[in-house]
Amino acid sequence: MKMLSKKPNILVIGDLMIDHYLWGSCDRISPEAPVQVVNVKKESSVLGGAGNVINNLFTLGATVDVISVIGDDNVANELKSLLEKIKISTSNLIVENNRKTSKKSRLIASQQQVLRYDMESIDDINEESHKKIISNLEKNIKKYSSIILSDYGKGVLTTKLTQDIINIANKNSVKVLVDPKGKDYSKYKGSYTLTPNKKEAQEATNIDIKDENSLINALKNLKEKCDLEVSLITLSEQGIAIFDENLTIKPTVAREVYDVTGAGDTVIASIAFALGNDLNINEAVSFANLAAGVVVGKLGSATTTLDEIYEYESSLHKSNSNSHIKTFEEIEKLASKLHNLGKKIVFTNGCFDILHVGHVKYLEEARSYGDVLILGLNADSSVKKLKGDSRPINNQDDRAYILASLESVDYVVIFEEETPYELIKLIKPHVLVKGGDYEGKAVVGQDIADELKLVKFVDGKSTTNTIKRIQENEKCNN
Repeated sequence: MKMLSKKPNILVIGDLMIDHYLWGSCDRISPEAPVQVVNVKKESSVLGGAGNVINNLFTLGATVDVISVIGDDNVANELKSLLEKIKISTSNLIVENNRKTSKKSRLIASQQQVLRYDMESIDDINEESHKKIISNLEKNIKKYSSIILSDYGKGVLTTKLTQDIINIANKNSVKVLVDPKGKDYSKYKGSYTLTPNKKEAQEATNIDIKDENSLINALKNLKEKCDLEVSLITLSEQGIAIFDENLTIKPTVAREVYDVTGAGDTVIASIAFALGNDLNINEAVSFANLAAGVVVGKLGSATTTLDEIYEYESSLHKSNSNSHIKTFEEIEKLASKLHNLGKKIVFTNGCFDILHVGHVKYLEEARSYGDVLILGLNADSSVKKLKGDSRPINNQDDRAYILASLESVDYVVIFEEETPYELIKLIKPHVLVKGGDYEGKAVVGQDIADELKLVKFVDGKSTTNTIKRIQENEKCNN
């Protein structure tokens, strides 16, 4: 996956709420009624509903605006405070005096939810609030890369408002992504995509999704009825299904699942963020799968950062080899992030013309000296200067791809210069690794790295020897 450096401006419109938790323990039953007596030891509150989408966008690094309708109550003040803590403006929150701001309280005893009680209004917003939302949107629409409609069925996203938002966005070429609610998806007609899960898609289409054909039929049904550009269905541990002209299923990449709470919010936020960084929809969904893989490995409604996603992808090592081949600009940004994460960076370089067991063992040992191995690969022009006009046997793209596929190699960077000094300056590795034949010699970049490690070569294993054997066999055959 390429580095995502943009901070897209994304607007979230939907139902804001507070998720409130009371944490305690229980060791007796009440004498007044057959219920548990919970001794509450602490309480916590976090952004819920559309607020969790906002939180996900914020932690990814997006610039986020929010439009919603709240009540004139203490819960509204608490909600504003939570938004302001993550530097999200509350100036576009519209107050309706007779409305209750949504708050969902959960009583947790010994990590088990024993009760939930809600205080909220679920009536449709009034006409005045509708007009204020549309007026605000029309004034600011051009600054957004996309709009996320986060519908929790609490009355903000009425059918008329939803259609008005989509029409304004489409006229201005702004993508609308919707996390839908209910069984009737006609209110979302004309949006870029919807992100229902399998159960929601079955209810909305009346199609029992049990195999690939029924999945395609459900995706087509949503695409046609809702006039979507791209049709999506999230399939839990199976990944995400996409239908544009053909069916594609992006498999999930979660290693361990502790809690799926809020994973849907992470998916829609991640897709919008990736699209805002100029990824196509397939790349955006792959990115969202990685983000969801991080989130379901945490307890509670969680979020993830770009750094966590990059690290997670690297640890899985299931990404396409091309994604491990970086430019100078990309590796500089990546190295900076790795330094900030406290990772020990190892650097080595070479031609690696015809890969053999000596190379593989050398790279495995180099990788053992730190957390991340970055390999500087001599470009074809550089190899010719070092080895002569008959080399390299394999071109730089082929060599880079093969090296990037090795488990021991995290990233490959091709350099044109005779030495990798400028590359080493960008990376600032902690450990510099060279072959044992450099014993007692000056090593390029030694003044930058914290330490130098020399690795002995495997006896008799070299590209030159391999080429000689091939040439000798050819002579014998002739």
